[in-house]
Amino acid sequence: MKALQYKEIGQAPVVVDLPVPEPGPGQVLLKVTAAGVCHSDEYIMSLPEDQFPGGLPLTLGHEGAGVVHQLGEGVEHLSVGDAVMVYGPWGCGRCHNCAQGKENYCTNAAAEGIRPPGLGAPGAIAEYMLVDDPRHLVPMGDLDPVANVSLSDAGLTPYHAVKQSLPKLHAGSYAVAIGAGGLGHVGIQLLRELSGATVIALDVTEEKLDFAREVGAHHAVLSDEHAVEAVMELTGGLGANAVFDFVGAPPTAKTAAAVAAIEADVTIVGIGGGYSEVGYGTIAYDAAVRSPYWGSRGELVEVLEMARRGQLSVEVETFSLDDAPKAYERLHEGSLRGRAVIVPNGD
Repeated sequence: MKALQYKEIGQAPVVVDLPVPEPGPGQVLLKVTAAGVCHSDEYIMSLPEDQFPGGLPLTLGHEGAGVVHQLGEGVEHLSVGDAVMVYGPWGCGRCHNCAQGKENYCTNAAAEGIRPPGLGAPGAIAEYMLVDDPRHLVPMGDLDPVANVSLSDAGLTPYHAVKQSLPKLHAGSYAVAIGAGGLGHVGIQLLRELSGATVIALDVTEEKLDFAREVGAHHAVLSDEHAVEAVMELTGGLGANAVFDFVGAPPTAKTAAAVAAIEADVTIVGIGGGYSEVGYGTIAYDAAVRSPYWGSRGELVEVLEMARRGQLSVEVETFSLDDAPKAYERLHEGSLRGRAVIVPNGD
């Protein structure tokens, strides 16, 4: 089978030929129908060798969807041909958090060397993918895998972030979404669908701001040296009740803290190396800063239900598996509108 692998530290990923894996007891082999490309992949590939999780080569892709191709011994309640989405943040399945479906916060994963597919374990940008346990699969039904595979991260991650702040986002409140890219354009939709807040989007180009308005932002502001002043003017000088930094770079994290209102939530979702200082005089009184990670399995089910109802969609651009390296080039240069999706089997 063909797969996209990161083979050498600091080098671009390449398409390789590998044997089709055989599922062992309790495992499931998928024929991959779609796989998403994410900035988290870039982050992993930017790490030096002493910080790299797991070994090389690594098959990329932590957003995956497919049809069940083969079942390992003992697997029940799944059939060959079932359409499924992969729940990416794999955990031990035994700890208190895993028992609640929150494998994204598994307390044993690090110690036991359990890593997500594409971020340590072999991922979905391949013709076939081995899934370690059927609990990491969510039924897709008739949802289009190409249109919806990115919801397994680009939908689940902002959903988990936004959901925690909904009590503060009543009618008359303000929410700021920094970044209208792969995560942010879904986050804006979620804020419109789930809250009563006025949504203010920030990004660095007029094209991205137009995109933010298309997906539901009430206001769109250039993320420059005047951004804080513009947000404060839009909020009557009070700031935003919840701020979601979908970029997470040092400049955006600074902006996020600066536009937060008293008792606001500041949530740094992106992994661009930014952080927020918390202390007297550095942020509004009683503001809370969060740095969430992915979401629970139950929340993924909820996200897919929103997609099924037409409440949520992802802007996608498709690539063949042979062209997957080009997708990462486009991701790096920032020229993607929304999310890149690899279609490994061309179906």
